[in-house]
Amino acid sequence: MKRDTLIIIPTFNESHNVSRLIDRLLSLEIEVDLLFVDDGSPDGTADIIKSKQVEYTDRIHLIEREGKLGLGTAYVRGFKYALEHHYQFICEMDADFSHNPDDIPSLVKPVMDGEADVAVGSRYSKGISIVNWPLSRLILSYGANLYARFITGIPIKDTTAGFKCIHRKVLENIELDKIRSNGYAFQIEIHFRAWKAGYRLKEVSIIFREREEGVSKMSKAIVREAVWRVWALKFRSIVGKL
Repeated sequence: MKRDTLIIIPTFNESHNVSRLIDRLLSLEIEVDLLFVDDGSPDGTADIIKSKQVEYTDRIHLIEREGKLGLGTAYVRGFKYALEHHYQFICEMDADFSHNPDDIPSLVKPVMDGEADVAVGSRYSKGISIVNWPLSRLILSYGANLYARFITGIPIKDTTAGFKCIHRKVLENIELDKIRSNGYAFQIEIHFRAWKAGYRLKEVSIIFREREEGVSKMSKAIVREAVWRVWALKFRSIVGKL
């Protein structure tokens, strides 16, 4: 049976989470397919995914890459896979349960119903909806979003959100090969390109929880990229070279 919705999940060392995540997602009220893009996890994440493919025939797909190539390139590869295989609604989410699988239907619905072209799972649309983050990280994230909104003008409060649903027409028209961002800046760039192309962004309030297992992928390099990348996006949009 052909399903319309694909959830793209980049992984690196998520062996403690991935089996349980698959079970949760494939038992949702809406039928979805899953695409994992694994960057050579040494902890056997890909092997666990392969074992679940036997259990859930034709619903789990896996792209294995050699080494850590980055979040942005993982999603771009996943987007291209989604377009090639004719999915209509393409979701992004993390593998660490910081994104609640039960929120997927709430993200897909406004895109499926034509209310939005991109539905963003937002931590900031109704105050601050984050659990178990240290104050320093909360300040960094909130400040980064204010900074990105001020420079780019993106009309959403959570510009760095990595939990969303995108209609395929957006991905068909934002020139995926021009995307150069990799960390938080990748999410900003997706939102910015979609908005500048005339697509409608809608925030759906979620509760974001600190990852349950493993180690955060946050780094100073990711923060630095986000700082300068927003200026590059703004400049390119002004000169018509976005």
